[in-house]
Amino acid sequence: MAISFGEFIQLLLSSPAIAVTVALTLGVVLVNGWTDAPNAIATCVSTRSMTPRNAILMAAVFNFLGIFVMTAVNAKVAQTMAKMVDFGGNTEDAVVALCAALFAIVVWATGAWYYGIPTSESHALIAGVSGAAIALQGGIDGINGAEWIKVLYGLGLSTVMGLSLGFLVVKLVGVLFKNIERQSTTTFFRNSQIAGAAAMAFMHGPRTARSSSGFFCWALPCRKEMTRPISLSLSG
Repeated sequence: MAISFGEFIQLLLSSPAIAVTVALTLGVVLVNGWTDAPNAIATCVSTRSMTPRNAILMAAVFNFLGIFVMTAVNAKVAQTMAKMVDFGGNTEDAVVALCAALFAIVVWATGAWYYGIPTSESHALIAGVSGAAIALQGGIDGINGAEWIKVLYGLGLSTVMGLSLGFLVVKLVGVLFKNIERQSTTTFFRNSQIAGAAAMAFMHGPRTARSSSGFFCWALPCRKEMTRPISLSLSG
């Protein structure tokens, strides 16, 4: 289901519950920006391949581009997030659960940022909504285990694949460049770090943004008529 941006604004102005939900969603996006997005630019800043200012601007641009491009290609992340819990069409419970989860994320992520603890707002959102669902229903009846297990798959695979590929790439680089003067590779590696940071920012954008939008659309009053996550059109 798609609604125009104008219709979204009308919905926002006519429903205080949706206005609060939007405000909390924006709060989560904000804290995600200062806790999650720096992961993409940490290496190129620490090695002075880019200045912090330019790296931040690059991350912002590529996160934004990633949202539009990858969402157009595949919106399954939002669909998976929207199916994590089920309130049987009770949108009031859904809004309460979502707002509780979003508020918890803002508090937790702010504290983690203050102490320099890396966090994942996507996983915090899943846990927060699931916890709220258990509290509201007095049990785990509203938790969709088939969708929840995908989160565990993602955690396990990302850890194993990240460790394995990181090890292999370092070994490969060592073999390819062992007989090359270090000074002659400086430009190549500087540009490679910038390209890698841009790619990471590009892929980070759609995953985090679609996670938040998936739950937000799930809590909208019009969800009963929806067969897929809602989307906004800038026309009208």
